[in-house]
Amino acid sequence: MTFFKSTTILVLLLAVLSLALRPAAAAMDSSTNVIDATKAGVVGDGATINTAAIQKLIDDTSAVGGGVIEFPAGQYLTGTIQLKSGVTLRIDDSATLLGSTDAADYRNLDPFLDGSGNQMGSSLIVAVDAANVGIEGKGTIDGQGLKLAANQHPFVVRPFLLRWLNCKNVSLHEIHLTNPGAWTLNFFQTDGAVIDGVKIRSRAEKLQNNDGIDLDSSQNIKITNCDIVSGDDAIVIKTTSKQPSQNIDATNCDISTHTNAIKFGTESIGDFENISVSNCRITNTGMSGIVLNSVDGGNIRHVNISDITMDGVAAPICVRLGARLKTFRTGDTAMPHPGTISDVAISNVTAKNVRSIGILINGVPGYPVGVITLSNIQIAVRGGGTADDAAVQLPEKATSYPEYSMFGKTLPAYGLYARHVDGLTLHNVQLTPLLPDARPSTVLLDVSSGSSQ
Repeated sequence: MTFFKSTTILVLLLAVLSLALRPAAAAMDSSTNVIDATKAGVVGDGATINTAAIQKLIDDTSAVGGGVIEFPAGQYLTGTIQLKSGVTLRIDDSATLLGSTDAADYRNLDPFLDGSGNQMGSSLIVAVDAANVGIEGKGTIDGQGLKLAANQHPFVVRPFLLRWLNCKNVSLHEIHLTNPGAWTLNFFQTDGAVIDGVKIRSRAEKLQNNDGIDLDSSQNIKITNCDIVSGDDAIVIKTTSKQPSQNIDATNCDISTHTNAIKFGTESIGDFENISVSNCRITNTGMSGIVLNSVDGGNIRHVNISDITMDGVAAPICVRLGARLKTFRTGDTAMPHPGTISDVAISNVTAKNVRSIGILINGVPGYPVGVITLSNIQIAVRGGGTADDAAVQLPEKATSYPEYSMFGKTLPAYGLYARHVDGLTLHNVQLTPLLPDARPSTVLLDVSSGSSQ
């Protein structure tokens, strides 16, 4: 009998001790698996640096099987935090996660070079090798990029707002993302993500390279109902590694940007395939509406872009196959020759207030752009070109950074300029100058195997 009583007491003591050692679980509602961050030592006064407290809460929550960490009304200041498997951050509509303005509070878990050679990779929120993770709620994540920049001379630590590295099943719903130090939302080698109803505001006049959504060497991604106003490219699909970006669908988005709205590349060492973009509205955009760039050896194929409206762009459609052949990560080897662009269909596009040219398509000698079909395209361009403009011969610039303006401000056609293309098909393409223009509507050089209706 004495042995039985002692054993019972020991078991009870161990159970009590186990509960005492689980502070995060103590704040968790067992029926809904929701944790109130403020009950676990996180302070929403806008001044207390919460990096360690939030990270411990994430670590503890993931360790017990996951849950939702809720941030109620308040301002929660933090440096880099790493999201772990099974954890979702819920930011209430009156709550803001604030990025620290001290560069020392940020970490870079995956350094790489962007297309311009800048060292990139630090982030406010990052997840690495995590599954079933996400962020939800109608609150705000504010990187305080301008204040962070003001505290650095030069501005070297330029954190992304959110990064997902080699993750699976990521979910982002209705969150407001603003003021990043660099890109707003970045996915690298991630399989499975839904980005729905996200609002992005990254158009800070004094900052550069503030992209909206960057999908890099990732697959099975769906972007829906997003509202993006970005300083740099808005929705960008890249490959900084040789792993492809594939099975991507973006639909029903509103886009405005200083640069390009929907862009493939420039970083393009891996392939791009099975990608669709539809039902998007592009306004007040400084460069191009739709851009397909393969300049580092990757292949772009099986692309369908449809039902796009544009108002106020420089060039609605630009396609570039080039021979820059850069690498972006330590140890990678450059591709030996340009890739390909083929099986691309762009349809049901209307564009007005176009400032430069309607459609610009360029390969390089020996490496033509492949089969492209343009259907039901109506573009109204500014016009006003002269006979001297029509005589301009454009340079090849095979190794240059690709952009609509790379060949100069003066173009020999107002509507369509295509060069080095093997398979261009046009159905119901209308190119209209608003001012009298002495240039032809269309210039085709080394273009074959296409049809026109």
